[in-house]
Amino acid sequence: DLPMREADVAIRMKEPSQADLIRKRLMTVKMRLYASPHYLAQNGEPKTLEDLKMHRLICQNPKSAQVGAGLELVQKLIKYDLPSMLTVNNYFGVLQAVIHDLGIGVLPDYVTQDFDGVQRVLVDIESVEVPVYLAYPEELRHSKRIETFRDFVQNEIIEHRKKIKLDHDRNLLSGLR
Repeated sequence: DLPMREADVAIRMKEPSQADLIRKRLMTVKMRLYASPHYLAQNGEPKTLEDLKMHRLICQNPKSAQVGAGLELVQKLIKYDLPSMLTVNNYFGVLQAVIHDLGIGVLPDYVTQDFDGVQRVLVDIESVEVPVYLAYPEELRHSKRIETFRDFVQNEIIEHRKKIKLDHDRNLLSGLR
């Protein structure tokens, strides 16, 4: 918690509201639906939103303050009167539940890109673009530690984007052959 100084820096999927925080927009993500191939083989792949009634939805608790990123999408899905829903308090927990065949998870697109054990379902369903921010207190503006961390995160995002573009370009080229 940055205002209570329990942390020096935070990465948030919404713009921080505290006036005394420096905020740096890092990237945007989209929330999408994912499941494991084994789960889909056992339970079938939903083809429509109505089909979700036959599945367990895994998401962060919609009442949690951190869920701003996927809240609109989760609220849309909940309207389908889903018979089963598992809520956890972070995206890593949602990912682990998906990998272990517990249902269909609502996850940011970047979380799943390094996991072969998950696949996207209902590919037309996704959130709007959600900004991701790095935030830290104003008094740490000149901290070398914060500067090093900020630069590391930015470089990782740049390298990740390059990898995604390269993979995308390879897929396009292989489709032309």
